[in-house]
This record gives sequence, C-alpha cells and structure tokens, in this order.
Amino acid sequence: MGLTKQYLRYVASAVFGVIGSQKANITYVTLRGGEKGRYVAVAACEHVFIWDVRKGEKVLILQGQKHEVTFLCPSPDGVHIAVGYEDGAVRIFSLLNGESNVSFNGHKSAVSVIHYDALGARLVTGSKDTDVIVWDIINECGLYRLRGHKDVITQALFLRDKNLLVTCSKDSFVKWWDLDTQHCFKTMVGHRSEVWGMVLLSQESRLLTGSADSELRAWDINYLEEVRKDSAEGEPTVKKGKTLLVDDDEEDNKEDVDESLEERILSCEKAGSILREARDRVVSLTADRHARVIACHGNDSVLELFTVLSEEEVQKKMTKKLKKAKKKATNQGSSLATLFGIRGLFTCTHHPCPLSPLRWVDCLSCAGGELKVALLLQNNTVETYSLKTSHKTPVADKTAPLTLGGHRTDVRTLAFSSDNLAVLSASGDTVKVWNRSTLQVIRTMACEYALCSLFVPGDRQIILGTKSGKLQIFELGSGSLLETVDAHDGAVWSICLAPDQRGIISGSADKTVKFWEFELVKDKETSQKRLTVKHKRTLQLEEDVLCVKFSPDHRLLAVSLLDCTVKIFYTDTLKFFLSLYGHKLPVLCLDISHDSTIIATGSADRNVKIWGLDFGDCHRSMFAHDDSVMFLQFVPKTHLFFTAGKDKKIKQWDADKFENIQTLEGHHREVWCLAISPNGDHLVSSSHDKSLRLWERTREPIILEEEREMVSDAFIRSASQVPGETQGEAAPAGKKTVETVKAAERIMEALELYKGETRKMEEHRYACESAGKELPPPQPNPILVAFGNVSVRETDELEVSLLVLPFPYVPELLKLFNSYIQQGLEVELVCRCLFFLLKIHFGQISSNQMLLSVIDELRTNTLSKVREIRDVMGFNSAALQFLQREIESKEDVMFFADATGRLEEKKKKRRKRERAVLTIA
Repeated sequence: MGLTKQYLRYVASAVFGVIGSQKANITYVTLRGGEKGRYVAVAACEHVFIWDVRKGEKVLILQGQKHEVTFLCPSPDGVHIAVGYEDGAVRIFSLLNGESNVSFNGHKSAVSVIHYDALGARLVTGSKDTDVIVWDIINECGLYRLRGHKDVITQALFLRDKNLLVTCSKDSFVKWWDLDTQHCFKTMVGHRSEVWGMVLLSQESRLLTGSADSELRAWDINYLEEVRKDSAEGEPTVKKGKTLLVDDDEEDNKEDVDESLEERILSCEKAGSILREARDRVVSLTADRHARVIACHGNDSVLELFTVLSEEEVQKKMTKKLKKAKKKATNQGSSLATLFGIRGLFTCTHHPCPLSPLRWVDCLSCAGGELKVALLLQNNTVETYSLKTSHKTPVADKTAPLTLGGHRTDVRTLAFSSDNLAVLSASGDTVKVWNRSTLQVIRTMACEYALCSLFVPGDRQIILGTKSGKLQIFELGSGSLLETVDAHDGAVWSICLAPDQRGIISGSADKTVKFWEFELVKDKETSQKRLTVKHKRTLQLEEDVLCVKFSPDHRLLAVSLLDCTVKIFYTDTLKFFLSLYGHKLPVLCLDISHDSTIIATGSADRNVKIWGLDFGDCHRSMFAHDDSVMFLQFVPKTHLFFTAGKDKKIKQWDADKFENIQTLEGHHREVWCLAISPNGDHLVSSSHDKSLRLWERTREPIILEEEREMVSDAFIRSASQVPGETQGEAAPAGKKTVETVKAAERIMEALELYKGETRKMEEHRYACESAGKELPPPQPNPILVAFGNVSVRETDELEVSLLVLPFPYVPELLKLFNSYIQQGLEVELVCRCLFFLLKIHFGQISSNQMLLSVIDELRTNTLSKVREIRDVMGFNSAALQFLQREIESKEDVMFFADATGRLEEKKKKRRKRERAVLTIA
C-alpha cells in the first residue's frame, strides 16, 4: 500500500479591519467600572465588538459562530446584551465576561428587532419571517408567537405599566397586542407606506412613527379606565387589558365585540405630524432612555435631533402662542390644540452632519443635561458627538472617530512581507500595513484607488498599481509617498515581482505590459538616495491586460487578456510561445507553480483550468465557485492552490489530483482577493463586508472522505423541512427543526436505556434473593460512562422536543418525574416539563386509568416540594433583609439602591410642593 498525500487544515484565526458592520445597529453599553457613554457595541460580521470611544480601542469581543449579527439590544440593568443573528437565533451575552449562556431559536430568518421590557425579564423579537415572539429570559423559554403582520417587523415595544405590546412592520400597519390573551385588539392603518420605526413618548401617552415619506406622524394614546356595565343588559364587561364575555349570543357578532375592545382598552388617534428636512424614508428612529430626545435620519448624512418639551415648557410656549394668536384669530371658538399644533411639542435641537451617509444612530442622556450621540456610518466608521440640550443653541462637539482600525472602502489588494510578519492592504483611498501577530495598524498612508500591490525586496518600500494607471512607491519607515510614476494610460490591473527581484512588470487596460527595473536615485530635496523604477521594455497586445505573472524560473511570461485567452511569451525575447483558450469569459486571475510546470487560471465563467506549460494542454477543468473566480494563488513550494470567489467562499485545491481539499467559509459578502504568506502557514482574505480575515495552517490532517460526508450532511440538514407548524394568530414560540427531532430521539433512547437497566436490576435482585446472596452495589451503565454520565440540561428547544415525543413514552417519563421530585432533583425543570406534557396530552392522560395513581402522587409530591422550596426562599429573603437592617443600623448607612430610590421620591415631593405654591400664588 502506497503512501497517501497528507493535507493540513486551515482554520479561521481572527477577524480585523472592520469597525462596524452595516447590517446591525449601534448601541451604548456600560461595562463594569466604566463611565456612562464611554463604550459602544457594534456588530462585526458574526462577532460583536465593544469599543472604548475615548481611547479608540477594542475592549471586548463577543464571539459569534457562523451567521451575521443583525440586531443588538442591551438589557435595562446594563449587565447583558441580546444579539440577534441572520439565521433567526438570539443569544444573550454577559458584558462582565463576554460569555453566552442563554440562546433562543424560534425565527426562520434574520432577526430585525429586539427589545426588553422594563424589568428585563422578557424579551420581544421580530424577524423577516413576519413573526413576533415573546421570550421568558428567567426560565429561558419562549412564551408565545404572535402572527398578523405581512412583512418584515421593524419595531416592537413593551408598555411599562400594562401588559401590552405595540409592533410596526413594512406592511404599513401598527398593531396593538394584549399579551394576557395573545390577541391583536387594534390595527392602525393610517400609513400609506412602510413603517420603518416608532418611539413612545410623554410617559407612553404619545406614539411617534416614521414612514417612507418626510413626515413623522404623532398619535395620542388614551388608556380608558375600567368599564363595568350591568351584565343584564347583554353587554360584555370589559376590564383594562382583559375581556370577559357575559352574553353567549355574542359569538355571532365577534367582529362587533373586537371593535368594542379596541375602544375599551385604549384609543389611538392621530394628533398631527412633524416635517423632516430629509425627503427620503426614515432609516433609523430612536429616543434616549427618558424619551426626552428623538434622533432621526434617512439615507443621507443629516441627523435630526428633536427635544420633547415637558408640560411646563409646553404651557409657556402655548401662552406665548395664544398671545400672538389672539391678535390674528378671527374665529373665537378655536381650541388650543388648533392654535398650538403638534409641532409645538417638539423643538429641533441640532443637525450633526458627518462626512459619510448614516446607517444607524443611538443617543444617551447623561448628567448635567449632556446628550451623547453615537453614529455608525456607511463607510466603516463610528463617530460620537456630545452636546448640551439645555442651551438655546446647542453645538455638537465631535469626539475622535473610530477610523484607524479599518478602511473606508473595500480592500482590493493584499500582500505579505517576505518575513511573514507584515500584511499590506490597500483600498480606494488608503493603504495600511498591519502586524500579523497583533493585528494592529503599523502605517496608514493616503493613496489613489489601488488595484494591485507588492512589497519591494527588503520590505522597506511598497508599490501600488492604481486605477488611474499610476505606480505609487511608499516608504514604510517614514510613511511617506516617494514617487508617483505615470506608467499606463489605463488601469493597472496587475503587477508582478521578477524572480531575480531586480524589477517588476505591470499589465494595464491600455493593452500593454511594461517591464520596470529598480534603481536608486538621489532625492533633490533631501540629497539622499531613494528607490524608483525605470522603464525598460514594453509588450504591446491586442486586448486589455487583466493579469500578468512570471514563471519562477524566469523563462516564461503569462498574460491574461480580455478576449478570454491566456498568452504565454518568452521573457527574454518576448516571442509568442503558447495560447491557452477554453474559458468562456475573461480570465481574472492566474498563477504558476513553483517548479514552472503547471499554470492554473480562474475565470468569470466560474471555472478553474489547470494547464501544462510544456505543450499548453489542459489537464483538467473544474467547476470551482458559484460565481466569478476573483483570485488564485499557489501555496509556496507545493502544487496546492487557493481560489476566492464572489460566492463568499475560499477553496483549496490539489493541482495533481484535481480535488477540492477544503472550503473556508466565513465571509458574508464577495471575496475580492487573498494573499498567502511565503512559508504557507497563513492566509489573509478581504471581502465586500469590509472585513479582513486571517487563516492559519494547523497540524490537523484532512481526510477527504470525511470532508465530503460533512458537506453532504450539511446540505441535507439545510434542505430538511420539518412540517406541522401551528397556524393562527398565537402559536408556540419554539421552532421545529432537525435538531429538535434528534433531541426527541435522544429522549426516547434514554428512556429505552432506563427500561433496560431497570429490567436488569430487577432480574439481578430476584436472582440474588433466590440464591440467598447479598445484593452487590449497582454498576454504572457503560454507555453513560462513555458519555461521561451526562446530566439533565435546560435548553430553549426543550418544549419543542417534548412536543415531538410520541405519547407511548410519556407514561414512563411521568413515573421518572415522580421519582425525581421525591428526591428533590431539578424540581423547577421537572415541573416545567411536567406541566407542558399535561397541557399537550391532557385528553389521553385523563382518560388513561393506569395513570391516575401516578398523577395523584405527582400532585402530592409536587405541591409539597414546591412549598418546601418556597419556604426556603422566603426564609433566605427574610434573613437577607434582617442582615441589611443590621448593617444599616450598625454603620448608619443605606444601600445605594434604596438611597437612590428615596432621593427620587424626595425630589418628586418637592416638585409637587413647588407646583402647589405656584398654583396658589
């Protein structure tokens, strides 16, 4: 048996170059010991970065898995942050240690909005699948799913003192939900197009919505008091938030009852509108925590801030308006609302105008009337502003923006230094040099639109080929531009270092390939020698040149042209040698192996072809990517090569066996280019998602058969659909997936294992008793030993897994629950599973005579155990309160939370006294 070739696996090492992804919002967070308004959280592809705005440093990374982050929402206490992902999952991270212990999976597509309630115990999420789900964070489970919208959910808000929820969507509707009955009792249809955002103002008595036009619509909310009427009149008795139907004949008139409910719980009427300066749609509409300042912006670079006036300020402004209106009013019966209007409740504070269009905004009110505003721009930049809202003409002070850690535009070229330690990345306006080990920026230099680049031998200078046809030479030591050479009349698409390292060649859209040699000339200003390039030869061609490459033996020159062919020339005489034709679209990239025997070409036709350089024969044509192949490069001193495509993937291939070795998935947009280190241990790639990714080679071998099995399993898993979802306005929050079916199968397997072990123990006990021997201690099951005696674990898929479980396994599970409760094992979790099984299998359990005794024992044991746990918690709570009183009496201090609450109460009482005095006066 011959030796097989061993392939080593490349794995993702780091993500850098991205400051904030455009898909998710920006939000202020508070870290332990940090001051308010100092840290912001932004999405970075599948991760979440926490930036220190003052220092411009990354202080915490919340590690994601695979899918892109789509929404962020910090908890009211500031300890946790909820993160929504593109696959519909929601994970809650701790800002203390960056770990995630709670995850929810209920949506089918990307999460579009997340919001906490006032206590931080519930979470509402909206998605592109048009569903709204309410989650219980304490029990780590879903409460219910609300259906009714027909398009993407754009905002969802809890009401503080009432168990109500308001949601808006791109279907132009705003819906009000009663969470006690999971019922939509009111739908607002006053918008003509998509509703992109909304905020609650004035102690939740006013709703402000933003749509696709230039108006912000204001709606007055009136919460009606409890209405009780004599049931003998045949009318329903309605409580606030709850409905109790008395007359049985109302079923025929259900629509009339729903209309009456809309009026009995609350009424919502349009109060007016505010005109924005921008004419396009609202992209982001948000308010600070106290709803005193509203921030709104569109697709342009103008942010509009509105201050919501207090009652005293409104009265003062209304008095002035009335004095002016009395002189001009001709109709004496006009009301105050007509004279004043809704615009009088808001004042436009400021218009911060960043250089780039806005993507997301968040604002935070601080002490002393200071307002901090964080902006996520569309050019991979975060800007923060600070202004005093108490001033008559507030001026926004711009703090240092976060720009150093990334490019403003897409990176189109990458290069490694000869010592494998530095990485060069160039975009449309800047070129940056990074330290590979620390991922910190060493140099940032302004440049023209760069298309190709390389390190000059010695790694002290770099050369860029630009879109305007110039070659730019930079000195890394000083970070300065040494020279700009007018090399071509068209874009320089490719440059290549000569194998003898004495010069370079450049290929351009002006149909020429030019040869350049390095020279040292004396600078006229500094009188010191500097590097330059001198033109030696020109190869004129008939089509635009897309890529050029020297063979490592310096014998041949490969040139790809716009006519879909690759021409091979002799380097010394520039005579034509071979023409490689077969691609249907132009060849965008090519490379030659280290031994100069084979050449690989990647084309826009999605194929990669491998050719022999002896006769120009095509060894193999492989379908490589689902879109254009953008870059191709051999691993040094091997016949392995990497390709990058617009299908977001990077693939490794074997040019001898013509096999796909592995696929590197991580980028969320088109991959533009990549670079391999000279030792082959590292790989850097750039993408349209503004991120640079570092991959490193491990010592783990790759077995191709296992790789193919993993790919096929992933494809089958993604294509599998589990039917049987509940239809209706309210539904369970869980989602049936292949994982939940597998979890139910594991439960059945565990029950079968338990039955077998119980049967063996009974037989063994009977044999020992009949033989008069002493019963030996029980031995653990070898399967459980192999799995490490897996304990019970609570997951968000628990209820859905129990829902899939067949009923014949339920009686045995109920008996197990009884024994667990008697032993006091996981009482809370067992009770949760028990109540769910009783709820979904009530009919079959209640009609089964064999289970009556089991249910009766469960009832007795459950009540006693829950009562014991409640008594222990009450005893502990009373003990803690006693210790608190003892500490306060000894040290004559109060705990900070109580002290703050009492201080607020004193302030409120003082304000009431002042108002009373003013009223009397």
